[in-house]
Amino acid sequence: MYRRLSTVMFPIVTLIMIGAFVWGYRESQMRKEVSLQAKSMSIKAENQYQRAFHDLSFHMDQLHSQLGNAVAVHNTSHAMHRKCLMNVWRITSEAQNEVNQLPLNVMPFNHAKDLLSHLSAFSYQTAVRDLDHEPLNKKEISNLKTLYNNSKEISKNMHEVRQKVLSKNLRWTDVEMAPGSQTGPKDNTIMDGFKTVDKKVEGYKELDWGPSVASIYNKRSVKKLNLPVVDAGQIKRNAAKFTGKPESQIRVHENGKGTEWASYTATLYNKQKPVASMDFTKKGGKIISYHDMREVGPKKATRNETIRFASQYLEQKGYKGMKPVAYDERGNLASITFASLQGDVIIYPEKITVRSGLDNGQVIGFQSSDYVYEHSHLRRIPKPKLDVKAARAKLNPEFRETYHRKALIENELSKEVLCYEFGGKINGSVYRIYINADTGMEETIEQVKDSDEPASGSNV
Repeated sequence: MYRRLSTVMFPIVTLIMIGAFVWGYRESQMRKEVSLQAKSMSIKAENQYQRAFHDLSFHMDQLHSQLGNAVAVHNTSHAMHRKCLMNVWRITSEAQNEVNQLPLNVMPFNHAKDLLSHLSAFSYQTAVRDLDHEPLNKKEISNLKTLYNNSKEISKNMHEVRQKVLSKNLRWTDVEMAPGSQTGPKDNTIMDGFKTVDKKVEGYKELDWGPSVASIYNKRSVKKLNLPVVDAGQIKRNAAKFTGKPESQIRVHENGKGTEWASYTATLYNKQKPVASMDFTKKGGKIISYHDMREVGPKKATRNETIRFASQYLEQKGYKGMKPVAYDERGNLASITFASLQGDVIIYPEKITVRSGLDNGQVIGFQSSDYVYEHSHLRRIPKPKLDVKAARAKLNPEFRETYHRKALIENELSKEVLCYEFGGKINGSVYRIYINADTGMEETIEQVKDSDEPASGSNV
């Protein structure tokens, strides 16, 4: 009996033992592979951090050198100023990229990052302007001298951190893992070094970067609306007037209460079902968006019909003197951009984008925030120094013009400039080219749509 049982059980036990051995071996190999992969990834991350840190230290040296070159030359050396500032812009852009590659989420470095960002914007916008006609002023020269001195100190601090990292053979991955560690990294040199740099930058004299740079960082705010604050009741009345529906069908909700971005959303209901929504500013109760929730059917309306319906809609809603300037189709929806017209000049900062359903061409929504914030005053449009013939002479001879008109746009320096807008084709594509009406410079160029496609994106 025992012999018979052992004869049966022995092979089974043997197979189980072999299976257990194979399973254990495979588990061990998998753990080794996972361990090797983790080690490889850790080494790769460490190498990336080390490279980014050393490159950042090198570029801070270069930045100090280029700022020194900019302040060393004569005030009238416009070509050298432009060259130095373009180099500063290139170096700060590279430095910003390297900062973003470091695990700085575990340590404060926001002030230093902010300084690099402002310096990048300042150097680029100053370099691309016409320095022969608008050279560096005393304030900008003073800023460059201050930045030169500040960059010297930052560069010195970065070198000190670098030397300590090398001499102590410190690892960036230890800094990265510090927040989840019970005991923390063995050495806080890296973290303390960057804290020191950031603290010193925070204590630097606040620079006046000028209006063009400030406009990049000063988000357009409803504070610019010099209008009284309205309550939810007024918003309900405004929404009822806009839609032509009774107030009983409208519910109002306040967004961002207590912040400068506070606004209202009014929702229109039909038998307890939401059918449309509107957003209003808290100051003045101005409508900044509208959305009709109806389902749009297959395309039937033509482009001309859709533009005509949109123009009539804006006129009925009180937006007078708006001109369609761009048209685009996506499936069964159309997007038409309108801009204010002052005399014979299109005011591009004052835009309204209308969405229409191409099943019947009727408006199903619009976005008017640009118009609300910018349509606060009647602009004084200067008389152009160049006529259209002189401006046209600045175009590429191969450019085939299809239309031209005067336009007020906001250029790269965040300044409003009067231009001649030329629409046309070159190299198989449709472009809009904006020539400054005073200087003849190309302020901006926009590729609209390939000319071999339907002209849904071209001039309206």
